[in-house]
Amino acid sequence: MTTFHDASPQDVDIVSSLIGRPLAGRFAVIVRRVTGEPVVIENEPHLRDGTPMPTLFWLVDPVLHDEVSRLEGDGGVHRFETLVNAEELQRTHDEYAKRRRAATLRHDGPQPEGGVGGTRLGVKCLHAHLANYLTGASDPVGELVFQHVGNPSLVVEDVRA
Repeated sequence: MTTFHDASPQDVDIVSSLIGRPLAGRFAVIVRRVTGEPVVIENEPHLRDGTPMPTLFWLVDPVLHDEVSRLEGDGGVHRFETLVNAEELQRTHDEYAKRRRAATLRHDGPQPEGGVGGTRLGVKCLHAHLANYLTGASDPVGELVFQHVGNPSLVVEDVRA
């Protein structure tokens, strides 16, 4: 069973504008601000050409993206990795990989691997962890990132519910 569904043509235009180019694969907006703007997209686990896409959940909200980039620039990846329980982080990676496998439609070639941000161990990308957390996943790194960049005016909703 797959959880994947396509973005509307309007969402394709908005997300392409947010990231500055058309995406190379199918996606759906799964978390929005209550005002409707996309916050997190779910990528199909393969691009249109069959290339594996390890990043299942992608943070596209420009305000959050910039805030997280500042955290990463200030050494946040290493700092946040040291603040979380290694076993809990491993469970997060394992659950992420499981969710990506459930969304996989193609089984005729190389498959995406790893957990959050495509890594198997540790922390690679705070953006990916925040996106994962915003989808409702148990993600200790994403939760810490949200505590640092969360804004009382940021109210998001998972549109899959």
